Amino acid sequence: MSGIQAGARVLIYSHDSMGLGHLRRCRTIAQALAAKHDDLSVLILSGSPIIGSFDFHDRVDFVRVPGVIKLHNGEYTSLKLPMDIEETVRLRASIILHTADVFDPDVFIVDKEPLGLRGEVGQTLRQLKERGTRLVLGLRDVMDEPSLLIPEWERKKVIPALETLYDEIWVYGLPQICDPLDGLDLTAEVKRKVVYTGYLPREVEPSMPAQMPEITDQPYILVTTGGGGDGDGLIDWVLRAYEHDPLLPYPALLVLGPFMQPERQAQFMARVAKLKRVEAIVFDAHLESIAAKAVGVVAMGGYNTFCEILSLDKQALIVPRHAPRLEQTIRARRAQDLGLVQMLPDEFDHDPQVMAQALRALPRQRRPSEVVVPGLLEGIVNVNRLTEPWLSKPEDETIADRRVVRTGF
Repeated sequence: MSGIQAGARVLIYSHDSMGLGHLRRCRTIAQALAAKHDDLSVLILSGSPIIGSFDFHDRVDFVRVPGVIKLHNGEYTSLKLPMDIEETVRLRASIILHTADVFDPDVFIVDKEPLGLRGEVGQTLRQLKERGTRLVLGLRDVMDEPSLLIPEWERKKVIPALETLYDEIWVYGLPQICDPLDGLDLTAEVKRKVVYTGYLPREVEPSMPAQMPEITDQPYILVTTGGGGDGDGLIDWVLRAYEHDPLLPYPALLVLGPFMQPERQAQFMARVAKLKRVEAIVFDAHLESIAAKAVGVVAMGGYNTFCEILSLDKQALIVPRHAPRLEQTIRARRAQDLGLVQMLPDEFDHDPQVMAQALRALPRQRRPSEVVVPGLLEGIVNVNRLTEPWLSKPEDETIADRRVVRTGF
């Protein structure tokens, strides 16, 4: 354990609409920081409706702001409350600001959205900047195709925030795999703030699922859609393969995802019930435990699943989505070029023979560990290293002393 000053605090913000990616990345960082530093408290600000389904370290907690959901036209609306999006964002921004004011973190990590959902974190960033809080923007390895990211960030006025507000920009990946800021017109000062940490490794946690599916008593292939909100195509294609060829070498466990539409879940469950060698569950917060026992993984290739594939050293078949962002496709292509995974583009009209052939080949692929990429999984080590100086006691004052000065308490 490190010798940081007692009372140190880290605040992490995740805008979370209807997915698992941002939440799971923030949780991974929070858990690792708390485990490394025994006097540290970490608080996560999240809009995820299922954040309470996850286990947290004793000194990690969360504040859930009212949820929002992204519509097919790209606009947001309130998830539960009968409020328009402007009111919802004002409420969220107020909760975020007041939480940061009272919690008074030494480090504030913002995940992916530099100014938060519709700018809701801007005032909080400015307030904490005045207090001397270390402000960090955390980015996944791939954001989007530059031609799409550049106008989006211009519209959101992101570049000025990178120049004037943030102290560091952490990229949870490696430049030899992807540079998420490629194509952006960044000043030399902003470029100096960028640090590539490597990917965030995942471990099988001591707490296991309450009951593992029966199919996991034998070798099996795990098929996971992440949150599942856009995972229909992958599940349909895999089911077609098993319906077409029931003698595929390994049975399959499908994890549909908590955000898949209930009617689609029901349709898939009905198809699964007719197959002897396929089982399905909707969601399990301990996916690492399930993935660890699998002989291979079939996935859409979101950031967290990619980290699990690397960490657990699994042969993987990636079937990336190509809308509304090209993130998964860009990541999968580059990882395939390096020999870390195999990619199957979703462009064969879900031909069952194509998927069956890919499933047969899956266990014969190279494992990620057979490819040497220096620093590939050093994300947690580097996040701890980068955070620790801002949690340590200055020679002439304690963190408690600084907090009195900054808040007036």
